[in-house]
Amino acid sequence: MPDSNTVPAPANPAALGLVGFGFTTILLSLINAGMLPAGGEGVVVPLALAFGGLIQLIAGLLEVRLANTFGMTAFLSYGAFWFWFGLLQIFAHTNMIDISAAGPTVGVALILWGVLTLGLWVSTFRLARIVFLIFLTLWPTFFLLGLGAALGQPALGHLGGWLGLLCGSLAMYGSFAFVTNASWGRPVVPVGGPIIP
Repeated sequence: MPDSNTVPAPANPAALGLVGFGFTTILLSLINAGMLPAGGEGVVVPLALAFGGLIQLIAGLLEVRLANTFGMTAFLSYGAFWFWFGLLQIFAHTNMIDISAAGPTVGVALILWGVLTLGLWVSTFRLARIVFLIFLTLWPTFFLLGLGAALGQPALGHLGGWLGLLCGSLAMYGSFAFVTNASWGRPVVPVGGPIIP
């Protein structure tokens, strides 16, 4: 019989945030890598808003309650990224905004997301190895996509798509591991120790 005085451990919001991030990243990366048609971005937009965006915002707010500065910053930031992506697509395709003369601006925005991610990656040296690997693949993904868009080099964007597939897959694995380990109440699926203990 469970001890009525035992307080259950709080749920880990990272499991929720990572699945929202990973799922959406994989689908968009399949398009960026050329494995799915570019016209498929219309399928990604509602997913970006509902799952990649909203779910990560919820996860980020839950991290606040756990006093996890990294989790809060990461999930709220990438939740906002997916809202930015989704709204940019909607506004541009419905002529609410005109980006026809934007030139390299979208590419530069992606590079700035890479700079943010590179800064967050530094903190992952003290976190689970899976989080380190997710960010290790995410910041170059942003740089490749950004440079490809800014310089008009589709090959860089395709490479960014392939790296994004790896990043999204790692995020999905991380979510699976955190959910499984919480369900079993012990480490079952490895996530690895920190690079710097």
